[in-house]
Amino acid sequence: MIAKQIKGKDFYGLLAYNERKVENDQGCVLDTNITHDTVVNMTREFNIVRQLRPRLGKVVYHVSLSLPIGDNLGDREFTALAFDYLKGMGFDNNQYIVYRHTDTQHEHIHIIANRVKYSGKVVSDSKDYKRSEKLVRKLETKYGLSTLERSELKKKAGITQNEIEKAIRTGQAPIKLVLQQRIDGALLRSNNVVGFIEELKKKKVYPMFNASLTTGKVTGISFDHEGVVYKGSTLGRQYSWNNIIKHLDYEQDRDRSIILENSRPSQRNAGTFGEIGPGPKRTVGTPKGNAQRPENAHEKSEYHVGKNKTMGWVKPLVDDNPWNAFRLELQEQDRYKRKRKRRRRRI
Repeated sequence: MIAKQIKGKDFYGLLAYNERKVENDQGCVLDTNITHDTVVNMTREFNIVRQLRPRLGKVVYHVSLSLPIGDNLGDREFTALAFDYLKGMGFDNNQYIVYRHTDTQHEHIHIIANRVKYSGKVVSDSKDYKRSEKLVRKLETKYGLSTLERSELKKKAGITQNEIEKAIRTGQAPIKLVLQQRIDGALLRSNNVVGFIEELKKKKVYPMFNASLTTGKVTGISFDHEGVVYKGSTLGRQYSWNNIIKHLDYEQDRDRSIILENSRPSQRNAGTFGEIGPGPKRTVGTPKGNAQRPENAHEKSEYHVGKNKTMGWVKPLVDDNPWNAFRLELQEQDRYKRKRKRRRRRI
């Protein structure tokens, strides 16, 4: 399980983002100790307690808890896990709301909490990343989840700042993230190279092998999605060919023909093998297209807090762009980095 923590200043944007998921049947509310109402009213309720510490800037605590693909928890288990996480991080007397999203392959929840307790005290953020990692390992054992070691966590290439900013501008999911999720899914559903290629193509991802025409020996693999090509290694170490074949039944001689059919255009004879994918190829770093909702996405749960049909929206303050909930945190992070650079120069 992976926990990603963000601390921000504004409840409204984050609540609006999650409530829009609920409105679009892509999420539900699992648990809350505030009144589940309109975004405006929920923001006001959070801000009432916030006024106990008016000078505190980053009062919003937001964490997403994501399970590895293949791990599953029911709503009741996810609710209990969220409560254990909040309590373990010191949020034992705070306002909170827990959302479950169902629009991705990996199951995950979002927790929004007020760092100001009902007593007026503030939850400490000292060494919160180390504390969170230690707590997550305990919860993995308690709930029977797959344990991710540190080395495994580093095998995936993270989304860069530029990719996040482009996603905010365009409203389109980073192509790197889309490819990682679809390759993971194809590996889970495949036993051999043929099945792996078929599963990828079902999701409009076309593998391209660097292979010898004479022997069929593979020296690398790339992935094409909507004309954008990424080398496997740039997606993370686990997506290099040497690591991919650890999960598949692969024999060089037996699989030579299917490998060459899907080799790079420059390495195969024109007219002999089928085209890899439609449309012109574009360079890496120009994402295009949205991630599609997977076929096996979870259906709306019977245990979630019901969707409020009277939920109101203040349209001038809400953008259709789902990434806008995180714009404030990104801008704040940039300002913090610039301040640190200026301090260093003065020293």
